[in-house]
Amino acid sequence: MAKVRVLSDQVANQIAAGEVIERPASVVKELIENSIDAGATRIEVEFRKGGASLMRIEDNGEGMSKDDALLSLERHATSKISSAKDLDTLATMGFRGEALPSIASVSRFQLQTRGANEDNGTEIVIDGGRMIHARDCGMPQGTRISVSRLFSTVPARRKFLKSVPTESAHIVHCVRLYALAHPEIGFTLIDDGRVLFESPACPSAKDRIAEIFGKQVAGGLIEIDKEEGGMRLHGFIGKPSLSRSSRHEMLFFVNHRPVENRTLSYALVESYYGHIPKGRYPVAFLFLDTSPEGVDVNVHPAKREIRFREEAKARGFAVRTILGALRGETEATRSIRPVPLKQDKEIETATHKPEQAKRRLISTRQSIPDSIATGPRDERPQVASASAASTRDTPVSKEEKPESGTRANWEFIGWAQGEFALFDTGSGVILLNARAAQQRILYERMLKDFESDSAHVQRLLLAQPVEFDPVSAALVQESLSFFKQFGFEIEPFGRNFYRIEGTPTWLDEKEAEPLLREIVGMLRQGSLSNEKESVAAEMVAKRAALKAVPETTRMDRESVERCVEQLFNCEKPLTDPDGRPSLIEISAGELDRRFHRRDRRPQAEFF
Repeated sequence: MAKVRVLSDQVANQIAAGEVIERPASVVKELIENSIDAGATRIEVEFRKGGASLMRIEDNGEGMSKDDALLSLERHATSKISSAKDLDTLATMGFRGEALPSIASVSRFQLQTRGANEDNGTEIVIDGGRMIHARDCGMPQGTRISVSRLFSTVPARRKFLKSVPTESAHIVHCVRLYALAHPEIGFTLIDDGRVLFESPACPSAKDRIAEIFGKQVAGGLIEIDKEEGGMRLHGFIGKPSLSRSSRHEMLFFVNHRPVENRTLSYALVESYYGHIPKGRYPVAFLFLDTSPEGVDVNVHPAKREIRFREEAKARGFAVRTILGALRGETEATRSIRPVPLKQDKEIETATHKPEQAKRRLISTRQSIPDSIATGPRDERPQVASASAASTRDTPVSKEEKPESGTRANWEFIGWAQGEFALFDTGSGVILLNARAAQQRILYERMLKDFESDSAHVQRLLLAQPVEFDPVSAALVQESLSFFKQFGFEIEPFGRNFYRIEGTPTWLDEKEAEPLLREIVGMLRQGSLSNEKESVAAEMVAKRAALKAVPETTRMDRESVERCVEQLFNCEKPLTDPDGRPSLIEISAGELDRRFHRRDRRPQAEFF
């Protein structure tokens, strides 16, 4: 075994950099926090090539003297705490004193600063942890830090960086988080010489939200502000009509620090239970102000996660506050009585004539989409005998595919429970889940289109503009060819904006944007990868099929027969894309048993 030895400062700093500096956005985060702690009212961030080439953060804060500037580059040197007790009363963003030496050890680092009482500024240059020079320079009050050639001393780390658009998106997202957390500070963001975002100090958080996420999002928010037990929860939550397919717009700030916290996240999702559909997530910008003693911000090396000392108390307070705001919104909505439309009046009048109402409502139900039932209308299913393989109410075996012409004696009777097509086969009855059948047909059709790269596209008369957050926009840019294989024609339309110019023929154009956002959310969460195309195709096709087929699937006789024929031309006709049965058989023997009759009919082979 090797002897124990003390690591050099350079190696220790590079190890610390591995914990603190995950990617270029981590550098921007640490330096913005220092600028905020320095009392800056204006922060300018510039980067090039996703931050790997250059990152520059400049502020008009207090600045530093030459001695303090040199000392700040020593490990664990900080002006923000002096004893362990100070960790319980932290009022600053940073406190460990690891950021600057860690960054300087894995890049070319330039620090320029001048304090209020200094005649000259100070410039310090460090390359890969080695001091190049420390000298006077001209500099206004404040601090300017330039970081170039990130991870030049650790090439293995550099290989793990993502593409330039992805890394750029993470930097933009980071800056926007701190801009939301501190609307009183003006922020400017520059990418390769182009100003991406410039916002002066805003009078309120809602003004900053409108600048970053758009007026449409800001207009769909509910303001909350409540104090209880030494805590104050304020900010904005989305109306139930404003929801997303991922959690990326659930943003939390504790004592004006952007954080990730399961307690607050679960409290928010739980409060919206019953208000938004399952699988959707609310939009929220929540600020929790509490005593520093009640929060542990020293849990994560990058200070990304925090922990409450009284988790149950924080969760309960958040749930009560959010539920109260949602109830208020619900009551306000109920108080606005819309003018009844003609259809509403017909339904209301028909309450005294149930049969008439039933016929009218059935006639308005949506039938099978034409894009699914594409077979000729005069084409009747070829049939043969069907049988009951068992004497129980059981799904048909998933392991066998029926041969062509096995449904000769399937006689369509009608509808059961509004969604199950009922057939008499002579050897029993068949209940067909029409929606599941359509989903299976569409699912296999999409997979075939994807494999043959021949998706059918319908061009939109009016292109749909879609705005994404920076991270999602980068994923869209990287996945344009992937989307095209499914029939989406998407073109860039400005920074973080895209236009949907074409959609798959099987998709209603109103569902194009929601489905696109859902797929992007899956890519962002890592549950979907556009690199493993076959696996991704199955996941996207499944989601799309489940989403594209409407819940109301009552059809006329011809449509039902075409649906059955197309279903049994599928590879796996007996299940929907999720593996649930698309049809079940109740055998004649089972019917006799239920009615306490002797089984006098011969058992035929169903398949």
